[in-house]
Amino acid sequence: MVTHTAQLPKVLESMATIRFQDCDPFNHLNNARYIDYFINAREDQVLKNYGLDIYDLALTTGAGWVVGKSQIAYFRPAKLMEQVVIQSQLIGFGKRDLTVELRMLDADLTHVKSFLWINFVHFRIATGRSEIHSENMQHLFEQVHAPINEPDFDARFMHLSSAPKRQEN
Repeated sequence: MVTHTAQLPKVLESMATIRFQDCDPFNHLNNARYIDYFINAREDQVLKNYGLDIYDLALTTGAGWVVGKSQIAYFRPAKLMEQVVIQSQLIGFGKRDLTVELRMLDADLTHVKSFLWINFVHFRIATGRSEIHSENMQHLFEQVHAPINEPDFDARFMHLSSAPKRQEN
């Protein structure tokens, strides 16, 4: 995990290609597969940008994160072989949980295709109970926390659906 005090990015970004096996008969990304694309992107982004390997951490500490709840909205279809940009940011955190927003946009960053709010609960595998984050994790979360202005998912939906320009957060 990154331990230096250099400025860490708060909004992470990566590209993905929409694959044939993930599409419906209309050549649109299947609605259930959006979550897979989002989760895979976030895992890769935190490893690349923060040096945080969540699987190694779970193996070495016996604790990790599980999904507590999620909300997703769809604006425009992602299409077969389309290049999309997936952005993610930590919009909230507590002693035992994290809330991450993920957005899928077209390659030009002009249209949001979908966005997801996902709440992760820090979880001790051996006990089957939630657990308080370590001081190191809390420090990382403080550094990369990028709150948004909208107070809830529906307000965020309205904001993103009415914003025609480039979406950064």
